Amino acid sequence: MLLEDKIWVGQGENPCYLLLNQANRHGLIAGASGTGKTVTLKVIAEGFSKAGVPVFMADVKGDVRGMCQPGADSEKMQARIQKFGIEGWSYEGVPCRFWNMLEGDGIPVRVTISDMGPTLLARLLQLTDVQQGVLDIVFRVADEQGLLLIDLKDLRAMLNYVADHSKEIETTYGRVSSQSVGAILRSLISLEDQGGDVFFGEPNLDLNDWFACNDEGRGYVNILDAAKLINSPLIYSMFLLWMLSTLFETLPEVGDLDKPKFVFFFDEAHLLFNGMPNELLDKIVQVVKLIRSKGVGVYFITQSPSDIPNPVLAQLSNRVQHGLRAYTPAEQKAVKVAAQSFRENPAFKSEDVIMELGTGEALISFLDENGRPTIVENAKVLPPQCLMAAPESRYVDLVRVDEMDLYNKYGTAVDNESAFEVLSGKAEEEAAAKAKAEEEAKAAKEQAEAEAKAAKEAEKEAARAAKEKEREEARAAKEAERQAIAEEKARQKRADQMSKTVNSVVGQVGREVGRQLIRGLFGSLKR
Repeated sequence: MLLEDKIWVGQGENPCYLLLNQANRHGLIAGASGTGKTVTLKVIAEGFSKAGVPVFMADVKGDVRGMCQPGADSEKMQARIQKFGIEGWSYEGVPCRFWNMLEGDGIPVRVTISDMGPTLLARLLQLTDVQQGVLDIVFRVADEQGLLLIDLKDLRAMLNYVADHSKEIETTYGRVSSQSVGAILRSLISLEDQGGDVFFGEPNLDLNDWFACNDEGRGYVNILDAAKLINSPLIYSMFLLWMLSTLFETLPEVGDLDKPKFVFFFDEAHLLFNGMPNELLDKIVQVVKLIRSKGVGVYFITQSPSDIPNPVLAQLSNRVQHGLRAYTPAEQKAVKVAAQSFRENPAFKSEDVIMELGTGEALISFLDENGRPTIVENAKVLPPQCLMAAPESRYVDLVRVDEMDLYNKYGTAVDNESAFEVLSGKAEEEAAAKAKAEEEAKAAKEQAEAEAKAAKEAEKEAARAAKEKEREEARAAKEAERQAIAEEKARQKRADQMSKTVNSVVGQVGREVGRQLIRGLFGSLKR
């Protein structure tokens, strides 16, 4: 309940006021299941809303949405109001906006892969250090080539691109193994099954839409439907961590204000810190420490303070501790640690009181005007003026009417050109170029084969012609030889005949000469 510049949260021996000018020093609402944490959350949130401070919170059980509806009167409520001595009590709802990260009721919440960044995404995918290194390379290459990473198909396309060009990339960024790429791609399947295909995309959430007040100057309570989301704890915790980091990185420094610019309630806070690597934990500690100067208050809601790492817990100055149950030595130790975190009240021992607190009761200590923790009060928490249960449909319908502008902005997913489309286009061009090259190579091969075949045929024809010519020449030579032999034989025959003729003539002449000589000789003798 808002009283001027403070929120009246509970009443012990003294009233417990959360001062608006100390509200950005962060806080903790802790306690076992069923001890009244949600009621405390509503009381504080509606106080901020009435003070004109926008609020964000998650609705795990579906009853936080009841803040849009005025509370229901009853004898029990009247008795409680009288017990607190509240004057001017009225039931009233607060201006709300309902959001949903998965498909369902509420304004769709989407975040791009680029906005999430490699560090948070690696945590979300539960990657090893080596795999995270590959993811860092993927984001760096995408940035350098102007490729937008919007949704999961963009990330898949980029992973495949880096794997295909690993040899070129290796010389600049280091080795990209196919095993690491394969492991990341398999992790994306699990993320998609949890709703990542709906969560990652555009239009992406503009957190400025959560920094809004209604026409009466009351801050909107932005309620994220986490009933289904809580079954995907990694998506839930990483989204809230992304939101916190984005607020830290984008908001300007404002110093200490009269009231926060925005208050962030982180329900089921233990989901954020389970198995968190030291590097990410250090970042959260840094953000929690420094975001105060940007006018943002962060309030963690969990069962036990031991769920929060000590470096973060040390930054939570405004505390509401509901009852704890201790059945084991570890739980008893947690109770003792929780009790010791309060500024001691001499009227009671906090360690004993924590174990005895009933529903709606709490140990409360907020910062005073000088920023010092007040002495802890054993207090009863005020009832909220809004409904403590799930809202009626008519009030939900009124919220939807008020949200129409945001539905028009975020209601329909868009698929702008990004890494997937660009790389797919390049792949198609490369495939077309490859097909053309293969076709040209095939044609060139066929032409070469045809030319080779023609050349072979020509060679064979030339060889055949040469062989035929050789045979013709051989036949001609043989015929010439035969003719030469025949001519030689004829010549020889003529020569022989001539020789015989000559010999015959010579013989006849010789005989005649001989006869004449003899005749002459004998003629002489006769004389």
